[in-house]
Amino acid sequence: MWKSVPDCAPAHPEASGKVGRRQCLAALAAGLCWPSAASLAAVGDALQTLPERCGLPASSVGLYARVVGQAQPLVAINAEQPFQMASTAKLVTSMAALDVLGPEFRWRTAAYLDGELRDGTLWGDLWLVGGGDATLDHDTLQAWMAQWRAQGLHRIQGHLVLDRRAFALTAKDHAFTPTPSASRPHHLWPDALMVDQGRVRVSLKADADGRPLAMLAGAKVDTAFAGQRACQPVPQWARDEGRPQAAPSLQLQGDWTAACGPMSVEAVLPPGQVARLAVAQAWARAGGRLTGSVLDQPAVPRAPKLFSVHQSERLPALLRDINKTSDNLAARHLMLAMSPGFPSQAATLAGAQRRLLQWLAQQGLARGDIEVDSGSGLSRQERAKPRALASLLERFAYHPQGMALLSSLPLAGVDGTMQHRLRGGAAQGQAYLKTGTLLDTRALAGYIKTRSGHVVVVTALINHPQADRATPQMDGCIEWLARHA
Repeated sequence: MWKSVPDCAPAHPEASGKVGRRQCLAALAAGLCWPSAASLAAVGDALQTLPERCGLPASSVGLYARVVGQAQPLVAINAEQPFQMASTAKLVTSMAALDVLGPEFRWRTAAYLDGELRDGTLWGDLWLVGGGDATLDHDTLQAWMAQWRAQGLHRIQGHLVLDRRAFALTAKDHAFTPTPSASRPHHLWPDALMVDQGRVRVSLKADADGRPLAMLAGAKVDTAFAGQRACQPVPQWARDEGRPQAAPSLQLQGDWTAACGPMSVEAVLPPGQVARLAVAQAWARAGGRLTGSVLDQPAVPRAPKLFSVHQSERLPALLRDINKTSDNLAARHLMLAMSPGFPSQAATLAGAQRRLLQWLAQQGLARGDIEVDSGSGLSRQERAKPRALASLLERFAYHPQGMALLSSLPLAGVDGTMQHRLRGGAAQGQAYLKTGTLLDTRALAGYIKTRSGHVVVVTALINHPQADRATPQMDGCIEWLARHA
């Protein structure tokens, strides 16, 4: 995979290498063309000034880089100090999932019949049982339901019941992650039966009298605009003060007038609401008929019979979506899938965390080297020592599923969250790096194939209220390594 010759790592993750993985690893293990001690020192000296060049306190910067297979690091700055990982935590989740779940893992969503299917009519309820698939969208759901009709189901003389018991989560499990809101889709909490990741599109236009009219799937959405001409509608959740336990409704606030013209606004609904809307719409559009309603699971079915199963793509494809776009919700769902006994047993965050701790210990890491909470990097409890994260990445360079990890990472100057960074230099198309961003954190971690044919594992973690100032310097370090290591 990461051999010390150019043909081993393709210029793009989807391309096929000319040399097989085993040959690549054999060449890598043979220690071909390693840099001399003098060149190691030169690279290290150049990178040691990173904190100074960023204008940040030395304690706020963690940097560790090493040629894969070599004991001596190129540079080590605060290598044993824990830093918030931000989305580079997804690397840990990805590696653990490839090991614990295996590359054939898929999320499964199942349809069960709670009644007799006769002459195209189900005399009873159909249960839709979520299995944590974070990739299930409206189009996929409709196509799956069309298959139900091909299997002989045309009418449900009962209810469509949504079962999301595959995740057993409590408010305590979300204590260290941001609270979701209608305008922040990347903060949504996990749900075992999620459709479109909880996102909806609201159409906004003026009615015949020039007043705002906001529509969502045929339902009117409340508006409360300030009347300014800034044309910036902001979705918010509004609760009924008389019914505090009721699910919040969607409201558009901010600034908008008729002069702004028609607009489409993306919003997030609380867990379950989008699924109920999407399931009803998808079944109708697939040509199915429903006598009852779409309900959340009220009781255990009497004698359910498995009718149909939808499976997500395999794990390597899931990881490409998670890491290239930094999908927080899918990463959290994947973390929960590692809970012991899942999906036969409901996943708990505590169970997933224990399993991940066990896995980290099996990789030779000490407690405190890497700490993972949600699996996405949204939690400020997710911290790592730069040396530990780099060591974990190096171990995976020899792993049978190492190519699946590599192919999932954004490629500098080419795609994902690195598409517009490090373009035109030695690192473009040669650095496979997971990015990480919080208000006070900037991070990069992954692999660099240098011009000399070496493979360097690197972790750069910066925690400071002005961490954003360090992004150009971080990119400069990657470019330096790509040219000189």
